[in-house]
Amino acid sequence: MNARPDSDQEMPLVAHLTELRTRLLRCVVAVLLIFAGLFYFAQDIYTLVSAPLRAYLPEGATMIATGVASPFLTPFKLTAWVALFLSVPVILYQVWGFIAPGLYKHEKRIALPLLASSIFLFYAGMAFVYFLVFPLMFHFFASVTPEGVAMMTDINEYLDFILTLFFAFGVAFEIPVATFLIIWIGLVDVETLKKARPYVVVGCFVVGMVLTPPDIFSQTLLAVPMWLLFEIGLLFGAMVRRDASKEETSDSTAIVPRESDDQPPAPQA
Repeated sequence: MNARPDSDQEMPLVAHLTELRTRLLRCVVAVLLIFAGLFYFAQDIYTLVSAPLRAYLPEGATMIATGVASPFLTPFKLTAWVALFLSVPVILYQVWGFIAPGLYKHEKRIALPLLASSIFLFYAGMAFVYFLVFPLMFHFFASVTPEGVAMMTDINEYLDFILTLFFAFGVAFEIPVATFLIIWIGLVDVETLKKARPYVVVGCFVVGMVLTPPDIFSQTLLAVPMWLLFEIGLLFGAMVRRDASKEETSDSTAIVPRESDDQPPAPQA
Protein backbone atom coordinates (compact mmCIF):
# COMPACT_ATOMS: atom_id res chain seq x y z
CA MET A 1 0.00 0.00 0.00
CA ASN A 2 1.47 3.35 -1.02
CA ALA A 3 2.07 5.91 1.65
CA ARG A 4 1.30 9.56 1.33
CA PRO A 5 4.34 11.27 -0.15
CA ASP A 6 4.47 14.31 2.06
CA SER A 7 3.23 13.50 5.51
CA ASP A 8 1.23 10.86 7.27
CA GLN A 9 -0.29 13.40 9.65
CA GLU A 10 -3.59 14.97 8.73
CA MET A 11 -3.87 18.75 8.73
CA PRO A 12 -6.48 20.25 11.05
CA LEU A 13 -9.57 21.82 9.53
CA VAL A 14 -8.45 25.36 10.38
CA ALA A 15 -5.17 24.82 8.53
CA HIS A 16 -7.07 23.57 5.44
CA LEU A 17 -9.33 26.62 5.50
CA THR A 18 -6.37 28.95 5.92
CA GLU A 19 -4.58 27.38 2.97
CA LEU A 20 -7.75 27.54 0.89
CA ARG A 21 -8.14 31.24 1.66
CA THR A 22 -4.51 31.90 0.74
CA ARG A 23 -4.84 30.14 -2.60
CA LEU A 24 -8.11 31.90 -3.40
CA LEU A 25 -6.45 35.24 -2.70
CA ARG A 26 -3.60 34.31 -5.05
CA CYS A 27 -6.15 33.57 -7.78
CA VAL A 28 -7.86 36.92 -7.24
CA VAL A 29 -4.54 38.77 -7.24
CA ALA A 30 -3.50 37.05 -10.47
CA VAL A 31 -6.74 38.09 -12.18
CA LEU A 32 -6.41 41.69 -10.94
CA LEU A 33 -2.78 41.99 -12.02
CA ILE A 34 -3.52 40.70 -15.51
CA PHE A 35 -6.56 42.97 -15.73
CA ALA A 36 -4.47 45.98 -14.68
CA GLY A 37 -1.93 45.20 -17.38
CA LEU A 38 -4.60 44.81 -20.07
CA PHE A 39 -6.92 47.68 -19.15
CA TYR A 40 -4.98 50.23 -21.20
CA PHE A 41 -5.54 48.05 -24.29
CA ALA A 42 -9.27 47.46 -23.65
CA GLN A 43 -10.37 49.17 -26.87
CA ASP A 44 -7.79 47.28 -28.93
CA ILE A 45 -8.86 43.99 -27.36
CA TYR A 46 -12.48 44.61 -28.30
CA THR A 47 -11.43 45.55 -31.84
CA LEU A 48 -9.55 42.25 -32.11
CA VAL A 49 -12.41 40.18 -30.71
CA SER A 50 -15.01 41.84 -32.93
CA ALA A 51 -12.94 41.38 -36.10
CA PRO A 52 -14.67 38.10 -37.14
CA LEU A 53 -18.05 39.87 -37.24
CA ARG A 54 -16.87 43.16 -38.75
CA ALA A 55 -15.25 41.26 -41.61
CA TYR A 56 -18.71 40.19 -42.83
CA LEU A 57 -20.69 43.36 -42.20
CA PRO A 58 -22.18 44.88 -45.35
CA GLU A 59 -20.32 47.78 -46.90
CA GLY A 60 -20.96 50.94 -44.94
CA ALA A 61 -22.39 49.08 -41.92
CA THR A 62 -20.80 49.30 -38.48
CA MET A 63 -21.39 47.96 -35.00
CA ILE A 64 -23.47 50.20 -32.74
CA ALA A 65 -23.74 51.03 -29.06
CA THR A 66 -27.32 51.43 -27.85
CA GLY A 67 -26.42 52.07 -24.23
CA VAL A 68 -25.08 55.40 -22.98
CA ALA A 69 -22.12 53.82 -21.16
CA SER A 70 -21.67 50.87 -23.51
CA PRO A 71 -18.64 52.31 -25.36
CA PHE A 72 -16.75 52.22 -22.04
CA LEU A 73 -18.36 49.39 -20.09
CA THR A 74 -18.35 46.79 -22.87
CA PRO A 75 -14.56 46.84 -23.51
CA PHE A 76 -14.10 47.01 -19.72
CA LYS A 77 -16.16 43.86 -19.23
CA LEU A 78 -14.39 42.09 -22.07
CA THR A 79 -10.98 42.90 -20.57
CA ALA A 80 -12.11 41.48 -17.23
CA TRP A 81 -13.15 38.23 -18.90
CA VAL A 82 -9.89 38.06 -20.86
CA ALA A 83 -7.97 38.49 -17.60
CA LEU A 84 -9.97 35.64 -16.09
CA PHE A 85 -9.33 33.37 -19.08
CA LEU A 86 -5.61 34.15 -19.04
CA SER A 87 -5.52 33.38 -15.31
CA VAL A 88 -6.74 29.82 -15.83
CA PRO A 89 -3.23 28.30 -15.56
CA VAL A 90 -2.65 30.10 -12.26
CA ILE A 91 -6.06 29.09 -10.94
CA LEU A 92 -5.58 25.44 -11.89
CA TYR A 93 -2.08 25.48 -10.39
CA GLN A 94 -3.51 26.71 -7.09
CA VAL A 95 -6.15 23.99 -7.22
CA TRP A 96 -3.41 21.45 -7.84
CA GLY A 97 -1.35 22.81 -4.95
CA PHE A 98 -4.33 22.44 -2.63
CA ILE A 99 -5.22 18.85 -3.50
CA ALA A 100 -1.73 17.47 -4.29
CA PRO A 101 -0.73 16.71 -0.67
CA GLY A 102 -3.67 14.29 -0.42
CA LEU A 103 -2.68 12.29 -3.50
CA TYR A 104 -0.54 9.19 -3.79
CA LYS A 105 2.53 9.19 -6.00
CA HIS A 106 0.89 7.15 -8.77
CA GLU A 107 -2.08 9.54 -8.69
CA LYS A 108 0.25 12.51 -9.11
CA ARG A 109 1.82 10.93 -12.17
CA ILE A 110 -1.61 10.94 -13.81
CA ALA A 111 -2.86 14.22 -12.36
CA LEU A 112 -0.01 16.40 -13.66
CA PRO A 113 -0.50 15.47 -17.34
CA LEU A 114 -4.25 15.88 -16.86
CA LEU A 115 -3.72 19.38 -15.46
CA ALA A 116 -1.54 20.40 -18.39
CA SER A 117 -3.99 18.81 -20.84
CA SER A 118 -6.91 20.68 -19.27
CA ILE A 119 -5.20 24.03 -19.76
CA PHE A 120 -4.23 23.22 -23.35
CA LEU A 121 -7.70 21.93 -24.27
CA PHE A 122 -9.45 24.95 -22.74
CA TYR A 123 -7.42 27.34 -24.85
CA ALA A 124 -7.73 25.06 -27.88
CA GLY A 125 -11.52 25.28 -27.58
CA MET A 126 -11.39 29.07 -27.51
CA ALA A 127 -9.03 29.18 -30.49
CA PHE A 128 -11.28 26.76 -32.37
CA VAL A 129 -14.35 28.96 -31.94
CA TYR A 130 -12.48 32.19 -32.80
CA PHE A 131 -10.62 31.03 -35.90
CA LEU A 132 -13.08 28.51 -37.33
CA VAL A 133 -16.57 28.81 -35.86
CA PHE A 134 -16.90 32.61 -35.85
CA PRO A 135 -15.94 33.16 -39.52
CA LEU A 136 -18.26 30.39 -40.70
CA MET A 137 -21.11 31.48 -38.45
CA PHE A 138 -20.96 35.20 -39.22
CA HIS A 139 -20.58 34.57 -42.94
CA PHE A 140 -23.72 32.44 -42.78
CA PHE A 141 -25.65 35.05 -40.78
CA ALA A 142 -24.63 37.81 -43.16
CA SER A 143 -25.65 35.75 -46.20
CA VAL A 144 -29.18 35.10 -44.87
CA THR A 145 -29.92 38.66 -43.75
CA PRO A 146 -33.24 39.65 -45.34
CA GLU A 147 -33.20 42.30 -48.01
CA GLY A 148 -33.83 45.75 -46.62
CA VAL A 149 -32.48 44.84 -43.16
CA ALA A 150 -29.26 46.53 -42.06
CA MET A 151 -26.96 44.19 -40.17
CA MET A 152 -25.72 46.47 -37.36
CA THR A 153 -24.98 44.56 -34.17
CA ASP A 154 -24.93 46.13 -30.71
CA ILE A 155 -21.48 45.81 -29.13
CA ASN A 156 -22.82 44.60 -25.77
CA GLU A 157 -25.06 41.94 -27.31
CA TYR A 158 -22.15 40.78 -29.45
CA LEU A 159 -19.96 40.47 -26.35
CA ASP A 160 -22.54 38.36 -24.52
CA PHE A 161 -22.90 36.19 -27.61
CA ILE A 162 -19.18 35.45 -28.05
CA LEU A 163 -18.53 34.97 -24.32
CA THR A 164 -21.18 32.25 -24.26
CA LEU A 165 -19.50 30.50 -27.17
CA PHE A 166 -15.98 30.93 -25.77
CA PHE A 167 -17.02 29.38 -22.47
CA ALA A 168 -19.08 26.63 -24.12
CA PHE A 169 -16.28 25.51 -26.44
CA GLY A 170 -13.61 25.86 -23.74
CA VAL A 171 -15.56 23.56 -21.41
CA ALA A 172 -16.60 21.20 -24.20
CA PHE A 173 -12.97 20.62 -25.15
CA GLU A 174 -12.41 19.21 -21.63
CA ILE A 175 -14.43 16.12 -22.56
CA PRO A 176 -11.34 13.92 -23.17
CA VAL A 177 -10.11 14.70 -19.65
CA ALA A 178 -13.52 13.96 -18.12
CA THR A 179 -13.86 10.71 -20.09
CA PHE A 180 -10.38 9.61 -19.12
CA LEU A 181 -11.02 10.35 -15.44
CA ILE A 182 -14.23 8.35 -15.14
CA ILE A 183 -12.50 5.39 -16.82
CA TRP A 184 -9.34 5.72 -14.74
CA ILE A 185 -11.12 5.82 -11.38
CA GLY A 186 -13.31 2.90 -12.44
CA LEU A 187 -16.61 4.75 -12.30
CA VAL A 188 -17.57 3.41 -15.75
CA ASP A 189 -15.75 0.79 -17.81
CA VAL A 190 -14.78 1.20 -21.45
CA GLU A 191 -17.27 -1.34 -22.79
CA THR A 192 -20.17 0.46 -21.12
CA LEU A 193 -19.14 3.75 -22.71
CA LYS A 194 -18.82 2.11 -26.11
CA LYS A 195 -22.34 0.72 -25.83
CA ALA A 196 -23.59 4.15 -24.77
CA ARG A 197 -22.05 5.86 -27.82
CA PRO A 198 -25.42 6.58 -29.53
CA TYR A 199 -26.70 8.25 -26.37
CA VAL A 200 -23.48 10.27 -26.11
CA VAL A 201 -23.95 11.58 -29.65
CA VAL A 202 -27.51 12.65 -28.86
CA GLY A 203 -26.31 14.18 -25.59
CA CYS A 204 -23.66 16.21 -27.45
CA PHE A 205 -26.35 17.77 -29.64
CA VAL A 206 -28.51 18.47 -26.59
CA VAL A 207 -25.60 20.18 -24.85
CA GLY A 208 -24.87 22.12 -28.02
CA MET A 209 -28.48 23.24 -28.12
CA VAL A 210 -28.35 24.43 -24.50
CA LEU A 211 -24.93 26.13 -24.53
CA THR A 212 -24.99 27.82 -27.92
CA PRO A 213 -27.33 30.37 -29.51
CA PRO A 214 -30.56 28.96 -30.96
CA ASP A 215 -29.32 28.08 -34.44
CA ILE A 216 -28.49 24.65 -35.85
CA PHE A 217 -25.23 25.93 -37.30
CA SER A 218 -23.45 26.74 -34.03
CA GLN A 219 -25.05 23.75 -32.31
CA THR A 220 -23.56 21.37 -34.89
CA LEU A 221 -20.16 23.06 -34.73
CA LEU A 222 -20.10 22.36 -30.99
CA ALA A 223 -21.72 18.91 -30.96
CA VAL A 224 -19.46 17.27 -33.56
CA PRO A 225 -16.16 18.26 -31.88
CA MET A 226 -17.61 17.13 -28.53
CA TRP A 227 -18.32 13.68 -29.96
CA LEU A 228 -14.84 13.43 -31.50
CA LEU A 229 -13.23 14.52 -28.23
CA PHE A 230 -15.24 11.88 -26.40
CA GLU A 231 -13.78 9.26 -28.73
CA ILE A 232 -10.26 10.55 -28.01
CA GLY A 233 -10.84 10.34 -24.26
CA LEU A 234 -12.28 6.85 -24.68
CA LEU A 235 -9.20 5.77 -26.62
CA PHE A 236 -6.71 7.02 -24.02
CA GLY A 237 -8.84 5.71 -21.16
CA ALA A 238 -8.87 2.24 -22.72
CA MET A 239 -5.09 2.32 -23.11
CA VAL A 240 -4.56 3.21 -19.45
CA ARG A 241 -7.00 0.56 -18.22
CA ARG A 242 -5.29 -2.02 -20.43
CA ASP A 243 -1.89 -1.15 -18.94
CA ALA A 244 -3.33 -1.28 -15.42
CA SER A 245 -4.85 -4.71 -16.08
CA LYS A 246 -1.49 -6.00 -17.30
CA GLU A 247 0.20 -4.74 -14.12
CA GLU A 248 -2.43 -6.38 -11.92
CA THR A 249 -2.06 -9.65 -13.83
CA SER A 250 1.72 -9.61 -13.50
CA ASP A 251 1.46 -8.88 -9.78
CA SER A 252 -1.02 -11.69 -9.18
CA THR A 253 1.09 -14.25 -11.05
CA ALA A 254 4.32 -13.37 -9.30
CA ILE A 255 6.07 -16.45 -7.88
CA VAL A 256 6.09 -16.60 -4.11
CA PRO A 257 9.21 -18.43 -2.84
CA ARG A 258 8.43 -21.60 -0.92
CA GLU A 259 10.16 -22.70 2.18
CA SER A 260 13.14 -24.92 1.35
CA ASP A 261 12.79 -28.62 1.96
CA ASP A 262 16.32 -28.60 3.35
CA GLN A 263 15.32 -26.50 6.33
CA PRO A 264 15.38 -28.42 9.61
CA PRO A 265 12.00 -29.34 11.06
CA ALA A 266 10.60 -27.22 13.82
CA PRO A 267 11.54 -28.48 17.28
CA GLN A 268 8.80 -30.56 18.89
CA ALA A 269 7.60 -29.89 22.40
